[in-house]
Amino acid sequence: QVQLVESGGGLVQSGGSLRLSCVASGTSGNIFGFEELEWYRQAPGKQRELVAAITRDGETKYAGTVKGRFTISIDNAKNTGYLQMNSLKLEDTAEYSCTAVVRLDDMGSTWWGGGQGTQVTVSS
Repeated sequence: QVQLVESGGGLVQSGGSLRLSCVASGTSGNIFGFEELEWYRQAPGKQRELVAAITRDGETKYAGTVKGRFTISIDNAKNTGYLQMNSLKLEDTAEYSCTAVVRLDDMGSTWWGGGQGTQVTVSS
């Protein structure tokens, strides 16, 4: 069983920065890093939005609303993904969660799932 745990959320002033982390851990066996990692966010009363995604090969994509301000990355040596958020705006306030495809072994076995989320609140 694999678990994804997000951290790094909090309260920040407009224009500030936060770095979110998404750590993959397993109860048995090894984890061989992320095949894919996605960060989503959902604000109250709004639809869940894909913020950023990255593949094992380093290919990235971003929502237009965050492009140039957010950077997604993965460190497969640490089984950790990151979302660096700069120049935060009030409208970035939301619960952020990660979803990932995690490699379980050298035979191509994978696990897919998501974490519980971490709250990001941007104040004026």
